[in-house]
Amino acid sequence: MVSDQQRLQLTCRPKNRTAVMFQRWRSLLFLHWSVNPRKIQATLPSGLFVDTFEDRAYLGIVPFLMEGVRPRFCPPVTGLSNFPELNLRTYVIDAHGNPGVWFYSLDANQWLAVKIAQKLFSLPYVYSSMNADTTQDLWTRIESTRKGQPKQIFHYKKLEPLKKSSIGSLQFFLAERYLLFAQCRRSRKLLTGRIFHDPYLLHGVELKSYSKDLFHLNGFDIPQSEPEHAMMSPGVDVQIFNIQTVP
Repeated sequence: MVSDQQRLQLTCRPKNRTAVMFQRWRSLLFLHWSVNPRKIQATLPSGLFVDTFEDRAYLGIVPFLMEGVRPRFCPPVTGLSNFPELNLRTYVIDAHGNPGVWFYSLDANQWLAVKIAQKLFSLPYVYSSMNADTTQDLWTRIESTRKGQPKQIFHYKKLEPLKKSSIGSLQFFLAERYLLFAQCRRSRKLLTGRIFHDPYLLHGVELKSYSKDLFHLNGFDIPQSEPEHAMMSPGVDVQIFNIQTVP
């Protein structure tokens, strides 16, 4: 059980730590379905436990645009620093009660960024052919195609602003996550990474198109229902800190 204080504490910038990377996340779409917690727990490495909201676990599909990706001492690089991403994620707690995100897959179309994230952060990035476009009427379209798989298309537009996410709400549970967990490929040790950004400004969303293919690509049954929770954010500026071994 995670206390409200633990969740709120993680929204603050870490003290006495220096960010090693900067990014901007833009036009984030959050699509969520509830899943039996036991099914999620069966997929997690030792040391992680499924995090639930009102006894429900969630799987989320999140397409968005990465911009200005750069290490601390380097400027953004044309052709490498801006690219779309698509991930499948769930929500977990470590043995110390820290809540965070567990990624099943992260698709991106920048080969070098994929290799760096795999090596330095042990994240399950997958190279995919991707395209993204935001039109003047504020529709965002992201397309992703893994080799040998059908194209996934996400076409969406923000609607009216939602109320500010408050601690104890489902919105806060799904969106306000400031830790990620990964497993070192060689040692199998559990790793954690800390991020910081201002709280999301969240909006309702209009969907023209979306895909649920990430479910079966990651070994889950494709849900038969529409998303149980859908929202989007214009974006946040993100600071990323060194990944560490979970004690």
